[in-house]
Amino acid sequence: MNTTRFVPLSLAALTFFLVSCTGAAAPAATATPMPPMPSNTPMPDMTVAPTNTPVPGGSAIVDVTIKNFAFNPPSITVKVGTTVRWTNQDSASHSVTSDTGLWDSGNVAQGATYSRVFDTVGTFAYHCGIHPSMKGTVIVTS
Repeated sequence: MNTTRFVPLSLAALTFFLVSCTGAAAPAATATPMPPMPSNTPMPDMTVAPTNTPVPGGSAIVDVTIKNFAFNPPSITVKVGTTVRWTNQDSASHSVTSDTGLWDSGNVAQGATYSRVFDTVGTFAYHCGIHPSMKGTVIVTS
């Protein structure tokens, strides 16, 4: 028996067997790009400090955060015509309510904002109508 001829024949039979087990040649798959997956990295603590951001017309926006059941900063001094913007960073709803009833934001949900333009000189005390121990003051100068 000639073994040189037997080995190549066996390899040919094995190759035929493997190809026939996988079925007909499938067309090449086209890669569909996957959309980017959201990161599970937590966002850093974003305490917003008061800022004087110019807006059209020469007025400014001053930010106050609502966090840990407190207004931060609790007291601000602004010029007439300034917009004060409160942003709720707590998990609970809060309100921004004038102590004299001059304004009331209603409920400000988590992540929501409330803004008010202060166009009169004076000192304006406010509180959270839901959590009355939360207090703040806006001092408006000319």
